[in-house]
Amino acid sequence: MSTETVPVLSFIVPSNVIRNITFSRALIGLVAFFVLKFIGNAIYRLYFHPLRNYPGPKLYAVTQIPMVAHVWRGTYTDMICALHEKYGHVVRVSPHELSFNDARAWKDIHGHQKPGKAHIIKHPDWFVPAINDVHTIISANDVDHARMRRIFSNAFSDKALKLQEPLFAKYADLLVYKLKDVAKDPKHQVDMVRMYNYTTFDIMSDLTFGEPLYLLDNNDYAPWVKNIFQSIRTGSKIGVIRYWPNIMAFAKKLTGNTFQNKRVIHFDYSSKRVDRRIERGSNEPDIWNLVMNAKEGRGLTRGEMYANTTVFMIAGTETTATLLSGVTWYLLKNPDALKRLNEEIRGAFKTDADITIENLQRLKWLRACLEEGLRMYPPVPIGLPCLVPPQGAEVCGEWIPGGTTVSCQQLAMYQDPKNFASPKTFIPERWTGEDPRFESDNKNALQPFSYGPRNCLGKNLAYHEMRIILAKILFHFDMALEPESDNWRQQEVYTLWQKPALKVKLTPVRE
Repeated sequence: MSTETVPVLSFIVPSNVIRNITFSRALIGLVAFFVLKFIGNAIYRLYFHPLRNYPGPKLYAVTQIPMVAHVWRGTYTDMICALHEKYGHVVRVSPHELSFNDARAWKDIHGHQKPGKAHIIKHPDWFVPAINDVHTIISANDVDHARMRRIFSNAFSDKALKLQEPLFAKYADLLVYKLKDVAKDPKHQVDMVRMYNYTTFDIMSDLTFGEPLYLLDNNDYAPWVKNIFQSIRTGSKIGVIRYWPNIMAFAKKLTGNTFQNKRVIHFDYSSKRVDRRIERGSNEPDIWNLVMNAKEGRGLTRGEMYANTTVFMIAGTETTATLLSGVTWYLLKNPDALKRLNEEIRGAFKTDADITIENLQRLKWLRACLEEGLRMYPPVPIGLPCLVPPQGAEVCGEWIPGGTTVSCQQLAMYQDPKNFASPKTFIPERWTGEDPRFESDNKNALQPFSYGPRNCLGKNLAYHEMRIILAKILFHFDMALEPESDNWRQQEVYTLWQKPALKVKLTPVRE
């Protein structure tokens, strides 16, 4: 229709109809444009993209939508495990992303690199600064990360951990006291997820701020802790916007920090407690005392203190409680393993006072149960996104083009029969060397605290907490799983496991 005919038709056809026709044509044109663009992208990504030869579902190679949908629904980990079972050690899970469950990938992606050489880095779109726009030990570049790690290493050294032993024991004893009080009711049920969380948050708060959150005393989550749990789930969902940078930039401009409100609350609460701790002073061997008394500690700004505290109060709490919850469930589902652990702990210690960090390190079956718990139920079951430099890099003997996102998938790594025999069965014997069935297990595949120069600084802290808390509980109680928690392990994942209540019945075995 030419423009000259519009005035003529306007005498016959109402103007609103003409406008509707014009709008419809524009809409059809816009839809056609996006359809053709999608088809063009699909053809390129399937047949011409640098990752075109990597295995995986065709739809996943064309668009990020299927993967993002799994992230949104909390089924991402199940999806990744299924894809690796079908396609092998490397899978193309989105147009520009490869997932690995080959143990060699730990070294290639996260290991030490030659100085001055471009290497795979943590993906800057995923590891962002804290709310105050200051990078944490997790998100910092290599230079700042090395500086912060030197500073904090004093607070997480073996010497510091021994100084902190009375603090670990204090809260483990309080946990036992609370459980004994609950167990007086013959009809009681204890949610061990809550009890473990109460304990680890109180410990970490005391270490970080010089004061607990009093969760064990109050037998409830503080509003701040509830906010942390909600922010982990919300952050995992909102994070999918990063797959579409234009949308992400638009969302930031449109909403500012309002869509990150939970992060703001967490940061404000943490920073105020840091200020209070520093102003109050302390002679206790908590994190900030050990940091500031170290020579290197003078290089840490107050903003970096704030930012890193937000990390400690998540990475040092919920993850430890998660492993304790998981290993408790697996032990209760495997009575022979639990019986052997009870015998080891109760045979090694005559009194509760004998349960010390040094003595616990000698218990081989306890170590085996914790390692198997980490394999079957890693606290962070997903992979951490990393970015290949522009010139490319080699991973597992294959050259990966620059700009590709790569990751080592935790749970998929541990459930692969190429790495572990009977991979989906809880068998602590594989870590004791006493069963020849597991001689071929690739023990180096298990890296629940990540790998290389940026692995978890608090690894030894977590092990000490896990050992002393679990040992004291099993020293004092027999445990039985309640029927409603029989399928407890069936959980969604939003970066971390979304744990339902773990209902247990406790029977005291000593006064």
